[in-house]
Amino acid sequence: MTLVPQPLRILGLDPGLQCTGFGVIDVVGSALHYVASGTIRTEPDHPQLLPGRLKILFDGITEVVQRYQPTVAACEIVFVNVNPQATLLLGQARGACVTALVVNGLPVSEYTALQLKKAVVGYGRAAKPQVQEMVKRLLKLPSLPGKDAADALGLAITHAQVSKTKHVIEQVSALQGRTHASYKDGRWY
Repeated sequence: MTLVPQPLRILGLDPGLQCTGFGVIDVVGSALHYVASGTIRTEPDHPQLLPGRLKILFDGITEVVQRYQPTVAACEIVFVNVNPQATLLLGQARGACVTALVVNGLPVSEYTALQLKKAVVGYGRAAKPQVQEMVKRLLKLPSLPGKDAADALGLAITHAQVSKTKHVIEQVSALQGRTHASYKDGRWY
């Protein structure tokens, strides 16, 4: 009797307050299979409506998790931008996204945009269209995914690649497994 390997289902999230991208892939051995992707959008009508917008993100991610039943999640790490206010808003959106994943019982790994681009394109300063094209090729999609969905699918692909290496390291090493490349100021990156 031959055992069929169970697919690892990965949910990638590219958080944003106005538009959060999501992408779901299955990984069986070294094969990547597209499951779904899209965006969760909020309307920037009034700044005082921020709590409602965060709830939309939380509820949207919960719906995606319930519909596609991922095994693990990968989320992009936010860095400081030129505009501090935009960075704070993005951080709050990311917090709502990560909270939704954790509340739904998913382990969450975090990756930088640089790590995503290196894993998917092979170049850390790749442009968005390059990421879209490589995601299309890697997942054998008929057309380019949207920018936010492509980043989310790219995060899922990144986790698929990193998790294999992480698993091998854990098998041969007594070191504790981590989801990030290095430790800095109390946080794993």
